[in-house]
Amino acid sequence: MSPETRVRQRLSTEEFNELIIDSIQDIKGKNILKLDLRRLEDAPSDFFIICEGSSTTQVKAIADRVYVKIKEEGGSLPVHFEGQQSAHWICLDYFDVVVHVFYPDTRKFYQLEDLWSDALFTEYDNL
Repeated sequence: MSPETRVRQRLSTEEFNELIIDSIQDIKGKNILKLDLRRLEDAPSDFFIICEGSSTTQVKAIADRVYVKIKEEGGSLPVHFEGQQSAHWICLDYFDVVVHVFYPDTRKFYQLEDLWSDALFTEYDNL
């Protein structure tokens, strides 16, 4: 078992999610939502964490902060990490938790919250 796996196994899912939320708030991410998808039959993961940055520079900074903090403190790397080029929608897939960092217009266009409206929503304060 790798050291990364051992650390991740010590964090509960809630602790892992809170580490992601803290990472987003560190870079002043806005309109943070956690969608609990566990009770939905065909959900692609257990949780979506959705947020936005006010510029593509901030979107990239938020995603980079999540990546680094989860690697260092959570002991995990995403299974998939995409969208860094345009930074309108960056997705970090940690298998049971998927982080979506949006530019505001892109978030409005895709409306993930509406697509998964049956999920349980938790809103977080903008700092």
